[in-house]
Amino acid sequence: MANVKTGFSLPYVAIYSASGTTVSYTSGQKLARGVSVSLSVNSADAVNFYADNIVAESAGGVFTDGEVTLTVDGLDAAAERLIFNLGAADANGFTAWGDTNPPFVGIGFIVRTMYLGVEGFQAIVLPKCKFNVPGLDAATQEETIAFQTQELTAAIYRDESADKAWIRKGTVKTTEALAEADIKTLFSIA
Repeated sequence: MANVKTGFSLPYVAIYSASGTTVSYTSGQKLARGVSVSLSVNSADAVNFYADNIVAESAGGVFTDGEVTLTVDGLDAAAERLIFNLGAADANGFTAWGDTNPPFVGIGFIVRTMYLGVEGFQAIVLPKCKFNVPGLDAATQEETIAFQTQELTAAIYRDESADKAWIRKGTVKTTEALAEADIKTLFSIA
Protein backbone atom coordinates (compact mmCIF):
# COMPACT_ATOMS: atom_id res chain seq x y z
CA MET A 1 0.00 0.00 0.00
CA ALA A 2 1.39 3.41 -0.98
CA ASN A 3 0.94 6.17 1.55
CA VAL A 4 1.33 9.88 0.91
CA LYS A 5 3.27 11.70 3.62
CA THR A 6 1.36 14.43 5.45
CA GLY A 7 3.47 15.22 8.52
CA PHE A 8 6.55 14.71 10.70
CA SER A 9 6.74 14.62 14.49
CA LEU A 10 8.36 13.42 17.69
CA PRO A 11 12.06 12.98 16.93
CA TYR A 12 13.85 10.79 19.49
CA VAL A 13 17.49 9.84 20.01
CA ALA A 14 19.30 7.15 22.00
CA ILE A 15 22.93 6.12 22.43
CA TYR A 16 23.76 3.21 20.11
CA SER A 17 25.84 0.19 21.06
CA ALA A 18 26.42 -3.26 19.59
CA SER A 19 27.79 -6.54 20.86
CA GLY A 20 28.31 -8.88 17.94
CA THR A 21 25.08 -8.63 15.97
CA THR A 22 23.00 -7.50 18.97
CA VAL A 23 22.16 -3.80 18.81
CA SER A 24 20.93 -1.95 21.90
CA TYR A 25 20.15 1.59 22.97
CA THR A 26 20.46 3.55 26.20
CA SER A 27 19.66 7.06 27.43
CA GLY A 28 16.79 7.42 24.98
CA GLN A 29 14.95 10.73 25.02
CA LYS A 30 12.97 13.16 22.91
CA LEU A 31 15.30 15.30 20.80
CA ALA A 32 13.09 18.37 20.37
CA ARG A 33 9.83 19.27 18.64
CA GLY A 34 10.03 18.23 15.00
CA VAL A 35 9.63 20.68 12.12
CA SER A 36 10.90 18.66 9.14
CA VAL A 37 13.15 15.76 8.14
CA SER A 38 15.02 14.98 4.94
CA LEU A 39 17.05 11.89 4.04
CA SER A 40 19.74 12.02 1.37
CA VAL A 41 20.88 8.52 0.45
CA ASN A 42 23.66 7.34 -1.86
CA SER A 43 23.66 3.92 -3.44
CA ALA A 44 26.22 1.88 -5.34
CA ASP A 45 26.29 2.12 -9.12
CA ALA A 46 24.98 -0.86 -11.03
CA VAL A 47 27.56 -3.42 -12.13
CA ASN A 48 26.24 -5.44 -15.05
CA PHE A 49 27.18 -8.92 -16.24
CA TYR A 50 26.54 -9.67 -19.90
CA ALA A 51 25.78 -13.09 -21.35
CA ASP A 52 24.17 -14.01 -24.65
CA ASN A 53 24.50 -10.36 -25.70
CA ILE A 54 22.21 -9.05 -22.95
CA VAL A 55 22.48 -7.95 -19.33
CA ALA A 56 22.09 -11.30 -17.59
CA GLU A 57 22.79 -10.15 -14.03
CA SER A 58 23.05 -6.81 -12.30
CA ALA A 59 24.29 -5.81 -8.87
CA GLY A 60 24.09 -2.35 -7.43
CA GLY A 61 21.57 0.09 -6.13
CA VAL A 62 22.38 -0.82 -2.52
CA PHE A 63 22.83 1.72 0.27
CA THR A 64 26.39 3.01 0.65
CA ASP A 65 25.97 6.09 2.85
CA GLY A 66 23.57 8.88 3.65
CA GLU A 67 22.73 11.94 5.66
CA VAL A 68 19.66 12.98 7.59
CA THR A 69 18.73 16.61 8.13
CA LEU A 70 16.39 17.30 11.03
CA THR A 71 14.88 20.72 11.52
CA VAL A 72 13.68 21.17 15.09
CA ASP A 73 12.41 23.99 17.25
CA GLY A 74 15.63 23.93 19.29
CA LEU A 75 17.52 21.50 21.49
CA ASP A 76 17.24 21.54 25.23
CA ALA A 77 20.46 21.15 27.20
CA ALA A 78 20.01 17.44 28.00
CA ALA A 79 19.47 16.42 24.36
CA GLU A 80 22.38 18.60 23.23
CA ARG A 81 24.70 17.01 25.82
CA LEU A 82 23.61 13.53 24.76
CA ILE A 83 24.05 13.81 20.98
CA PHE A 84 27.29 15.80 21.12
CA ASN A 85 28.88 14.05 24.14
CA LEU A 86 29.18 17.26 26.14
CA GLY A 87 29.96 17.59 29.81
CA ALA A 88 27.80 19.32 32.37
CA ALA A 89 27.63 23.09 32.59
CA ASP A 90 30.28 24.77 34.75
CA ALA A 91 29.55 26.78 37.89
CA ASN A 92 28.70 29.83 35.76
CA GLY A 93 26.22 27.85 33.64
CA PHE A 94 28.39 27.53 30.51
CA THR A 95 28.86 24.27 28.61
CA ALA A 96 32.25 23.95 26.94
CA TRP A 97 32.43 22.76 23.34
CA GLY A 98 35.97 21.58 22.77
CA ASP A 99 37.32 18.35 21.38
CA THR A 100 34.01 16.56 21.69
CA ASN A 101 33.45 13.36 19.75
CA PRO A 102 29.73 12.87 19.10
CA PRO A 103 28.62 9.30 19.87
CA PHE A 104 26.76 6.94 17.56
CA VAL A 105 23.04 7.32 18.17
CA GLY A 106 19.80 5.93 16.90
CA ILE A 107 17.34 8.51 15.56
CA GLY A 108 13.62 7.80 15.51
CA PHE A 109 10.67 9.88 14.36
CA ILE A 110 7.11 9.56 13.13
CA VAL A 111 5.85 10.20 9.62
CA ARG A 112 2.12 10.89 9.36
CA THR A 113 0.60 9.32 6.24
CA MET A 114 -2.69 9.10 4.40
CA TYR A 115 -4.06 6.37 2.16
CA LEU A 116 -7.57 6.43 0.69
CA GLY A 117 -8.51 9.14 3.18
CA VAL A 118 -7.32 7.17 6.21
CA GLU A 119 -4.65 8.77 8.40
CA GLY A 120 -1.76 6.61 9.65
CA PHE A 121 1.44 7.02 11.65
CA GLN A 122 4.68 5.22 10.85
CA ALA A 123 7.71 4.98 13.13
CA ILE A 124 10.97 5.41 11.21
CA VAL A 125 14.29 4.59 12.88
CA LEU A 126 17.77 5.29 11.57
CA PRO A 127 19.58 2.76 13.76
CA LYS A 128 23.11 4.16 13.65
CA CYS A 129 23.96 7.82 13.03
CA LYS A 130 26.45 10.45 14.13
CA PHE A 131 25.51 14.12 14.40
CA ASN A 132 27.69 16.81 12.88
CA VAL A 133 28.52 19.74 15.16
CA PRO A 134 25.97 22.44 14.24
CA GLY A 135 26.44 26.08 13.43
CA LEU A 136 24.32 28.85 14.88
CA ASP A 137 21.88 31.16 13.12
CA ALA A 138 19.88 33.86 14.85
CA ALA A 139 18.41 37.15 13.68
CA THR A 140 17.16 40.20 15.54
CA GLN A 141 13.44 40.75 15.87
CA GLU A 142 11.98 43.34 13.57
CA GLU A 143 8.33 44.47 13.54
CA THR A 144 7.04 40.93 13.96
CA ILE A 145 8.55 37.79 15.43
CA ALA A 146 10.22 35.50 12.92
CA PHE A 147 10.37 32.01 14.39
CA GLN A 148 13.85 30.56 13.97
CA THR A 149 14.52 26.84 13.90
CA GLN A 150 17.62 24.71 14.33
CA GLU A 151 18.93 22.45 11.59
CA LEU A 152 20.85 19.32 12.58
CA THR A 153 22.61 16.95 10.21
CA ALA A 154 23.86 13.45 10.92
CA ALA A 155 25.66 10.82 8.87
CA ILE A 156 23.75 7.56 8.46
CA TYR A 157 25.58 4.23 8.83
CA ARG A 158 24.63 0.57 8.65
CA ASP A 159 24.25 -1.01 12.06
CA GLU A 160 25.96 -4.20 13.25
CA SER A 161 22.76 -6.28 13.25
CA ALA A 162 22.59 -9.45 11.17
CA ASP A 163 20.75 -7.56 8.40
CA LYS A 164 23.13 -4.54 8.49
CA ALA A 165 20.17 -2.15 8.56
CA TRP A 166 20.50 1.56 7.76
CA ILE A 167 16.76 2.24 8.22
CA ARG A 168 13.91 0.47 9.97
CA LYS A 169 10.30 1.27 9.07
CA GLY A 170 7.53 0.34 11.45
CA THR A 171 4.06 -0.84 10.53
CA VAL A 172 1.68 2.06 9.90
CA LYS A 173 -0.39 2.53 13.07
CA THR A 174 -3.78 4.12 13.61
CA THR A 175 -2.53 6.64 16.19
CA GLU A 176 0.59 8.68 16.76
CA ALA A 177 0.83 7.28 20.30
CA LEU A 178 1.12 3.71 18.98
CA ALA A 179 3.90 4.68 16.56
CA GLU A 180 5.66 6.59 19.35
CA ALA A 181 5.43 3.50 21.58
CA ASP A 182 7.28 1.51 18.89
CA ILE A 183 10.17 3.99 19.01
CA LYS A 184 10.20 4.06 22.82
CA THR A 185 10.30 0.26 22.95
CA LEU A 186 13.21 0.06 20.50
CA PHE A 187 15.12 2.80 22.35
CA SER A 188 14.39 1.32 25.81
CA ILE A 189 12.49 4.39 27.01
CA ALA A 190 10.14 3.71 29.92
